[in-house]
Amino acid sequence: MRVTHLLFLALAVAPATWAGCGTDETERQREGYIEGIDVSHHQPRIDWPQVAADGINFAYVKATEGQSHRDTKFCENWASAKTAGLYRGAYHFYRADVNPREQFEHFRAVVSLVPGDLSPVLDVETLDGADKAELIEGLRTWLYLAEIEYGIKPVIYTNLKFYYHHLAGQFDDYPFWIARYGNNAPSVSSAATVAFWQYGDRGRVDGVTGHVDLNVFLGDSQAFGRLQIPEPTYTTLGPREAGANAGWALR
Repeated sequence: MRVTHLLFLALAVAPATWAGCGTDETERQREGYIEGIDVSHHQPRIDWPQVAADGINFAYVKATEGQSHRDTKFCENWASAKTAGLYRGAYHFYRADVNPREQFEHFRAVVSLVPGDLSPVLDVETLDGADKAELIEGLRTWLYLAEIEYGIKPVIYTNLKFYYHHLAGQFDDYPFWIARYGNNAPSVSSAATVAFWQYGDRGRVDGVTGHVDLNVFLGDSQAFGRLQIPEPTYTTLGPREAGANAGWALR
């Protein structure tokens, strides 16, 4: 994932935004994993049917950043990924110096999630001058609003160093997406769950011009299904609840 003007990079425990890119291309970790990529306007041309044919199962697409930025390729990527048959998800790049409610409302106005889409992702990589208490409070606000809106817990994306410096022990009830580049999966606090692992940013995937971030889901297909927006569940109202016009209501 990327800041608006900077390439996100995380080498083992290095901050994503500041570490320099390596020269070696990232080797695909295909065996036994559900594979995915994350994209933004930094990938100007994507042939999504080719991406799907190359064994990619899911894609996270940058939607918004802060309270006003909208990724210029979001609408195209969002529609095309679904048409190609990939599981799709949207992410918001969090700015700690911007009102979290305004940031969420911006994301909600841009992103419409439907059953089968992946949980929304909150990408947090920078403090933007905020202290830790301000950061945690703001993140909790955004996450709470997203969970109420979409009926599923959002995923928190960050790099391993930022996690241990600022987030460890704070959001153990949310799934994490951790960037740790190399062959060793990230290790976090015992109570937290790492759902996704971003293991490199110099991947090659058919259909994507240039390099792309490579990710895997650290679980089986059933666990992957639990990170998808559920179908609405309905229950029949009896006469006492609905009067003479018993109908349907969301449970």
